[in-house]
Amino acid sequence: MKLSRIALAGGVAASTVLLIAGPAAAHVSVQPVGEAAKGGYATLNFKVPNERDQASTVKLEVNFPADHPLSSVTPQAVPGWDIKIDKSKLDKPLEVHGKKITEAVSKVTWTADDSEIAPGYFQQFPVSVGALPEDADQLVFKAVQTYDNKEVVRWIEEPTEGGEEPDSPAPVLKLSAASDDHHGGGAADDAKEGDDHKAADTAASTKETHAAASSSSSDTTARTLGIIGIVIGVAGVAFGVLAGRRRSA
Repeated sequence: MKLSRIALAGGVAASTVLLIAGPAAAHVSVQPVGEAAKGGYATLNFKVPNERDQASTVKLEVNFPADHPLSSVTPQAVPGWDIKIDKSKLDKPLEVHGKKITEAVSKVTWTADDSEIAPGYFQQFPVSVGALPEDADQLVFKAVQTYDNKEVVRWIEEPTEGGEEPDSPAPVLKLSAASDDHHGGGAADDAKEGDDHKAADTAASTKETHAAASSSSSDTTARTLGIIGIVIGVAGVAFGVLAGRRRSA
């Protein structure tokens, strides 16, 4: 019975659509996977809870900040949901890796196809974004949630510093200090992988050196023993000849 309960708990925790714990913080929010460093790239999860007892969420619209446009926005496919990406022209082009970017994503919309967010559950919608601005401490993503009963909830109110949370707060992404590599955890993983490869190469080289030294030592020993054998053989022959001559005399 105990094992069955553990397996059931694990299955629920691993599912894509998860049961929400309660009404606390039950609004559309955004959280980075790892950190969201200024000037870097990050994967964001837009978390959408279903707050209605008699209706399911069938659409989510997320508006991207126009004051800090992002040159790269790539949503991850979510089973059962169609994705639409809207772009708009930039008043001031962005320069990324030596190229001028004249338009940026302004909105991403997820619409339920053969899926939905049922009452009591939430869904996460992942998006890879970058480069994050270096001159801002946070980004605000205004969101619109639509239910299958045609009800629309607008999560668009921007929170104020030191003030109470609005009734319909917009998702806010807090940015951390800029990292040296500007690529977040990915660069650290690459560096670790490179160190692992170097360690493996060093170990292989050391092994080959020991093998070569061992082989050389074995060859030297064999040669030495061979020479000693020859000397002993010659000495034996000489001793035999001398003994024969003494007998003859």
